[in-house]
Amino acid sequence: MNSWTVEKEMNAVRIDKFISERMDGVSRSYIQKLIKDERVTVDLRPVKANYKVNEGERVEVALPEPVSLDIEPQNIPLDILYEDEDVLLVNKPKDMVVHPSAGHMDGTLVNALLYHCKDSLSSINGVMRPGIVHRIDKDTTGVLIICKNDKAHNCIAEQLKVHSITRKYHALVWHNLTEDSGTVDAPIGRHPVDRKKMAINHKNGKPAVTHYKVLERFGNYTYVECELETGRTHQIRVHMPSIGHPLIGDPVYGPARQPFKTQGQMLHAKVFGFIHPTTGEYMEFETPLPDYFEEILEKLRNSKTVH
Repeated sequence: MNSWTVEKEMNAVRIDKFISERMDGVSRSYIQKLIKDERVTVDLRPVKANYKVNEGERVEVALPEPVSLDIEPQNIPLDILYEDEDVLLVNKPKDMVVHPSAGHMDGTLVNALLYHCKDSLSSINGVMRPGIVHRIDKDTTGVLIICKNDKAHNCIAEQLKVHSITRKYHALVWHNLTEDSGTVDAPIGRHPVDRKKMAINHKNGKPAVTHYKVLERFGNYTYVECELETGRTHQIRVHMPSIGHPLIGDPVYGPARQPFKTQGQMLHAKVFGFIHPTTGEYMEFETPLPDYFEEILEKLRNSKTVH
């Protein structure tokens, strides 16, 4: 139980803001969930999230008991790019799911992290996603940041929210892009019919912006860099086909016929840059393309069909 008496200078401050300034490493959204679950009281009475405190009132927060995590730590090798007490950056391989879900309870990045980091992982995204502040798809490769404590998690989450993080992806797409660079600005939400898919959704979607530029042209294929301004689910995989250039190998958003054996979309998280939660310094990490990606590019470069 955490409890405080409201001081004069905090009079008329919203309850969630009042609590967030007194509990380090706890996000405002988590506090609002505690309020909704009636784990926050003012003078022993539950209140709403928009309640404004008054001088002299007694605010109490009853944190729930930690839920035991039954996800097994597994000794799965990690390709570590950087690690300190706050963050860990890894180069995620193809075919690795980021966090456990139905049908994928082991062999995930989280299983590997629990073995490598033990108890040093942020808890904000719950017991199924410790340390995970953002994710990339199973068949997408490349750099991913993991947060080792709640303070780091909140800091990185805020940077993601205000779009200050650098995220550049490399992709091979169908057809020859008309322009050398451009921007797709189209909201993304659930597909109106197929709920497992995302889609351009002007009615219910969230803002989504992808900047792209051509790196190499191969006639009917184009090697591109996509820089994310926002980070919606399947953003690049939805945005590129929306302008007529689906990702090669994408089994969900691309054509059924695929020219190469890729086992999923040709998409690699190449660059990740952020402000370090403790030092305040900008850090940027870059990962090499996976071998299969390089081999296909080399085939295209050596092909007679190269334009």
